[in-house]
Amino acid sequence: MAKATLSELRIEALGCVACDLHRTRTKVVFGSGSERASLMIVGEAPGRDEDLSGLPFVGRSGRLVTTLLEEEFGRSRDWCFISNVVKCRPPDNRNPTRVEVLTCQHYLKGQIELVAPQIIMPLGNFATRSLLSTNEGITTLRGKVVDRGRYLVIPSFHPAAALRGGQKVMGLLREDFRYAAELLRKITEQ
Repeated sequence: MAKATLSELRIEALGCVACDLHRTRTKVVFGSGSERASLMIVGEAPGRDEDLSGLPFVGRSGRLVTTLLEEEFGRSRDWCFISNVVKCRPPDNRNPTRVEVLTCQHYLKGQIELVAPQIIMPLGNFATRSLLSTNEGITTLRGKVVDRGRYLVIPSFHPAAALRGGQKVMGLLREDFRYAAELLRKITEQ
């Protein structure tokens, strides 16, 4: 049954034991930010810092996301909603399995439904493939806008890839955030 509020969905997620990830997690990382955000950022899965804090994107990658939101959107991270494909940390930071993604997908779908963002930015290969149900990689999809009817999807690189990949990847990530900000301004002006 669909949840009527984000708080109800969060309570369900906090008690979830539907897959084996619950055995090794410290905290469920449900998501954070505005419940009526016009922008939603989606990552792959919580890492160590996120598992300890219960908040998405709080390590080095999170600091980069925060900086990009402030510099390109002129807003704090509280203004958008940030989540992940799965809500519990996979052991050793491995990619979530297909079963884990399928087991957890109703949480992300519920978040999208309840937050009702105008733009979703999946960050990285895994989040982009999961959100768009495709096998195409981020290097093919990055720079494209996918219209899903109720919202637009703007795939970009994961901030960890930008931190490792040097100025070129960092520049492309920044370009995508800037483009999303411009597009969102146009949408809200209509």
